[in-house]
Amino acid sequence: MNDDQLLRYSRHILLQEIGIEGQQKLSGAHALIIGAGGLGSPVALFLAVSGVNNITLCDNDTVDLTNLQRQIAHRTTSIGKTKVTSAKETLLEINPEVNVVALIERADELRLAELVAQADVVLDCSDNFPTRYALNRVCHTLKKPLVSGAAARFDGQVSVFDFRRDDTPCYECLYPERMESEETRCAVLGIFAPLVGIVGSMQAAEALKLLMDIETTLCGRLLTINALNMEVRTMRLSKDTNCAVCRHD
Repeated sequence: MNDDQLLRYSRHILLQEIGIEGQQKLSGAHALIIGAGGLGSPVALFLAVSGVNNITLCDNDTVDLTNLQRQIAHRTTSIGKTKVTSAKETLLEINPEVNVVALIERADELRLAELVAQADVVLDCSDNFPTRYALNRVCHTLKKPLVSGAAARFDGQVSVFDFRRDDTPCYECLYPERMESEETRCAVLGIFAPLVGIVGSMQAAEALKLLMDIETTLCGRLLTINALNMEVRTMRLSKDTNCAVCRHD
């Protein structure tokens, strides 16, 4: 690390749990972020400022005025731009040393497999169940750690599925795909602006710990938050013996 990097990341390096070794792990890491909206914005920002050197953003949407209430990676001048392009510009303004790849696409399962194979950690910041289930299957197959987040109204949740471990449950264990689930889109339900910042920041924290091999992650646990009354709960998760994805682990 050069002198500028030592100064930029000095507050990380001062932490005994991170130090220079942990910071160097971040500098060699590759994070894949699916979704560059409400959750993807704080995730991408915190990974970039923390020194994760390679960040891939994947999203096919464009910025509109309604996004600016909560999607903090974008600016009023970004309206009409693709979200990944807008987010990339913001990240490079804050930390020009990071390498950001902006993919303007909604990846199907085959494409997700290509992208996940290149990453050290995957962050699900999407807003639809087909993508969540596909990411879960791909990450399980490729044994890549997956950080899952979701937010709607005043309610949010975060969990880690570390598929490098045989004992981890998966997203399918938590929400079986065979169960009918309604999409929880912000355009229909509304969303409290700071909530996506809270959930996305938690996702970024979990991803950083995974990349630095800090073992105190949310693997095997689900954290839920109600931002209306500021109640935070954590519950243990267990593998579903009938899970279509991970039952044979």
